[in-house]
Amino acid sequence: MAPKTVLIVYAHHSPTSFNAAAKDVAVQTLTARGCKVIVSDLYAMGFHAVATEADIKGKLKNPEHFLYAEETFTAYKEDRLSDDIKEEHLKVAQADLIIFQFPLYWFSYPAIVKGWMERVLTRGFAYTLQNTYDNGLCKDKKAVLSFTTGAPETKFQPDGINGDVNVLLWPLQNGVLHFCGFQVLAPQIFWGPAHASPSERKAMLEAWQARLNGLLEEQPLSFASSKLFDLSVQAGARLRPEVKETYASQPYGLTTGQHLGKPLPPNNQTKSPPNDKH
Repeated sequence: MAPKTVLIVYAHHSPTSFNAAAKDVAVQTLTARGCKVIVSDLYAMGFHAVATEADIKGKLKNPEHFLYAEETFTAYKEDRLSDDIKEEHLKVAQADLIIFQFPLYWFSYPAIVKGWMERVLTRGFAYTLQNTYDNGLCKDKKAVLSFTTGAPETKFQPDGINGDVNVLLWPLQNGVLHFCGFQVLAPQIFWGPAHASPSERKAMLEAWQARLNGLLEEQPLSFASSKLFDLSVQAGARLRPEVKETYASQPYGLTTGQHLGKPLPPNNQTKSPPNDKH
């Protein structure tokens, strides 16, 4: 079997941060397992996070009304994207797994990571209007969010002041990664390392190292298959009536997003259920 390639999209200002340590553990552990590991150190690269007309070489399709997705779609097909986007495309194309390593900022990715996603997950490269979710163009690749929080886990419980972490993760994992077809692995969450003792931080990194040894073999999280939706224009891409009927008698909704007015399925965005049928 050919060695696997792992891309780490890393975002932290400081090389002495806990995020840097988590990134280093991933590089060392996966390299020792025979993987080819590529790191995009976004701050060190000075990665440009804002999607602009500069991302396209040559003339715009419609300079009077600039539409980024349309223009980059055309530029991708004609090999006219900026060099930095093309470099990241090459890394993604090689990767069997992408690890996003970052601190949670304002309940989301740092702006530089969001900018990477906006610019690199280009229409035509990562998805098309016909190829999204489980039919996305990245469906043969895995992805995982590995991030630190500034607050303890208790604050992200369903009764915690920050709210259920599964709700927080739904737009990050479903709206970006699953939308592009990635097989999304359960997130690696480092709860409040800035407030942890040295021994606790060491234990967090050791747990990450242990997980990394089997990460590529893990089963992805549960997302609703596109087959469960009526994708016709008339239906508006909503769940088929028979699916709703099936779940009418179930105690939980289908996913964190398609909850059907029921309690959210526990840990839908943080743990992969055994023998998933979706």
